[in-house]
Amino acid sequence: MLTVHHLENSRSQRILWLLEELGADYEVKRYDRDKETSKAPAELRRLHPLGKAPIVTDGDTTLAESGAIIEYLVEHYGADAGLRPPQGSPEQLNYTYWLHYAEGTFMPLMIVSLLMNRIETAKLPFFVKPVARGIVAKIRENYLDENVRSNLDFMEQTLSEQPWFTGNAFTAADIQMSFAAEAAEVRTSLSTDYPKLADFLARIRSRPAYIAALEKGGPYELMGVNRSN
Repeated sequence: MLTVHHLENSRSQRILWLLEELGADYEVKRYDRDKETSKAPAELRRLHPLGKAPIVTDGDTTLAESGAIIEYLVEHYGADAGLRPPQGSPEQLNYTYWLHYAEGTFMPLMIVSLLMNRIETAKLPFFVKPVARGIVAKIRENYLDENVRSNLDFMEQTLSEQPWFTGNAFTAADIQMSFAAEAAEVRTSLSTDYPKLADFLARIRSRPAYIAALEKGGPYELMGVNRSN
């Protein structure tokens, strides 16, 4: 039986959405985060050494990492579902690129941004606070803000040239990119500064499979923003 080991408020929400798009039969095993630390429970480490979601089990097969899971599921459960471009097509190269760009390039920037926010708002000794904030300001000025802006500009430009990241057709790469776009939404005003990205989010959130996945997975909160329907 195909099972999604679903950690609340995590990337595993994308896997539920993909399976709904594929129309696959699966079950969900839910895990709650620690109320104090927000860390995943130790139970997940019994499935995979890193103990991080998403994790999918399919018979004797255990898979982690969103991109690897998406490739496996599309190959084994949705080869004819139209969620990946034909092999050898120009769109197939775009598909592969965006499937890996989401976690390989953009999400590390969002994690750094989240950490910087936490340092800025942390309760620190009065003599440490100005030093910490000074370091954060330098990181933002010399690295973070420019890189985030250039990546958002890149995504916006891509969606101004075509409706989906891969091209004219919705694919599993758009599912992978959803978490990146939602993380960007928390950081900046997409409707004002990046209207194509905002439109992308509006369109994916109106898809029946996206809505069904939220119902299966339960309330979904990304960086403090609730996505439950």
